[in-house]
Amino acid sequence: MQDYLPMLWDTLFGFFALFLVTKILGKTQISQLTPFDFIAGLILGELVGNALFDEKAGIPEIAFVVTLWAVLLYITEIITQKFKRTRALIEGSPAIVIYNGKLIRDTMKKNKLDVNQLKNLLRGKDVFSIQEVEYAILEVNGTVSVLRKSAFQTPTKGDINVSPQEVKLPTTLINDGEIIYDNLKEKNLNEEWLLEQLKEQDFNTAEDVFYAEYTKDKKLFVLPFVNRNHDKYDV
Repeated sequence: MQDYLPMLWDTLFGFFALFLVTKILGKTQISQLTPFDFIAGLILGELVGNALFDEKAGIPEIAFVVTLWAVLLYITEIITQKFKRTRALIEGSPAIVIYNGKLIRDTMKKNKLDVNQLKNLLRGKDVFSIQEVEYAILEVNGTVSVLRKSAFQTPTKGDINVSPQEVKLPTTLINDGEIIYDNLKEKNLNEEWLLEQLKEQDFNTAEDVFYAEYTKDKKLFVLPFVNRNHDKYDV
């Protein structure tokens, strides 16, 4: 039992140290994950992991390793902010993979991107045909930004001269069969009202509902539990 106590304290310290480093470095470490950030995160976790299972390493050693690596990452972040020319070297730069509706083969080859991978990224942007794309830019975090051809762009209300209307934010009231009471309270609603709305749509209890969404002045949107196997498809 005595052998496990040092591992317990080391693990707890390593956990909170990594959490603190993530908070200090900011959300861009997650939301805008570049190849450098990905490698940095792997190495940081590996350093802490090795320290945890090293009999000679304790909390001081883990603290030193985490602090040193965090300082290096912070200095790198400052350098990229102050010296713009270093950004392309450290973080990478966007690359145009579709230009004027044409695939740029050399750019795709340079970025190790094949057509199937590109189509997968485009589907993530609700584009199911390369014919719809005028420009596509491969971002440094691996996502793709798309500008459709004018014929495939969704017209705005300004384009068709429709007066703007109030935007109403939907609120989840049931998730996986469980009522979210905080959201009910936030919208000045109660459980009795919710159950009444469910009965109008032939649902006896909230446990029968997989998802329910409330939008002011609209009918409650309800989805039941459905178990269905979809066939795989090749695209």
